[in-house]
Amino acid sequence: MNRAVPHPIASLLAPCVYLLALLAAACGSHRDPAVIFASGHVEATDVRVSTKVGGRLEWFPIQEGDRVTKDQVIARLDTTDTHLALLQARAERDQASADLRLRIAGARTEDIAELEAQVASLAADLEGAQRDLDRMQALLDKGSGTTKARDDARTRRDVTAAKLAAMRESLARMRAGSRREEIEAARARLAAAEARIARYQQQVDDATIDSPTAGVITAKIVEPGELLAPGASLCVVTDLSDAWLTVYVGEPDLGRMRLGQEAEVKTDDGQKRRGHVTFIASEAEFTPRNVQTRDERVKLVFKVKIGLDNQDGLFKPGMPAEARLRSAPAAP
Repeated sequence: MNRAVPHPIASLLAPCVYLLALLAAACGSHRDPAVIFASGHVEATDVRVSTKVGGRLEWFPIQEGDRVTKDQVIARLDTTDTHLALLQARAERDQASADLRLRIAGARTEDIAELEAQVASLAADLEGAQRDLDRMQALLDKGSGTTKARDDARTRRDVTAAKLAAMRESLARMRAGSRREEIEAARARLAAAEARIARYQQQVDDATIDSPTAGVITAKIVEPGELLAPGASLCVVTDLSDAWLTVYVGEPDLGRMRLGQEAEVKTDDGQKRRGHVTFIASEAEFTPRNVQTRDERVKLVFKVKIGLDNQDGLFKPGMPAEARLRSAPAAP
């Protein structure tokens, strides 16, 4: 049987090809030890838009995925009941205002003149009652009168005197006008009515809901026609300009990271952006705190946030990405 004899050049090339393959594999798997690689997901600031007042949702045209600007009107509640309460509060305010003006102005001249006439009439009645008493007493002293007649005359005199005293007090009170405390009470009632008006007016204003920030509607929670309670959530606005990449790094890499450290963030489709480390957790997550052995400590991971420049909206919440950070210099 004839056996094939290997060519001498092929015998020399085979080891070289094998060495080149090993070198290529080693170069392909090599990573710079001064570079930290970490993968994670993009997150962004979510703002839950809620209503301060309750009512029926009258107008809510936005849909998930719509972009909104800061202070853009996105919803409106029915304000019929609030407007009716506002009308009642304004009427009560007008009544309280009129009562305050009346107390400050005091009594009318005609009312004072009427009381003065009544005082004069009672004074004349008192003089007549006193004369009748004097006559009854004189007749009794002469023996031609009776004790009952004298006592009846005294009673009429005393009753008339009491009425005159009461009328004079009423006249003095009317001339003096309202007391300072009464004026302050009327002023307080007016202030309370104005406060109710301001409260109802604020409720009318709060029935129009604005977007507190610019962003994208990522969740629509309610629909028009629903009856909402105060504090009910309407939607979620995600501020894409405030986005960050959340990654987890092992304890050996933690000492090589610093706040403000620059990072390169790469998406799965190859797009790259610059970022900076904005947060480094001080405690490991999802691991016991009392682990003491080195083999277990190196398995601890720490949460790190990398702030992103996302003005163009490239990064979306939940998007996977990889961060590449060059080790920070050791502290002296």
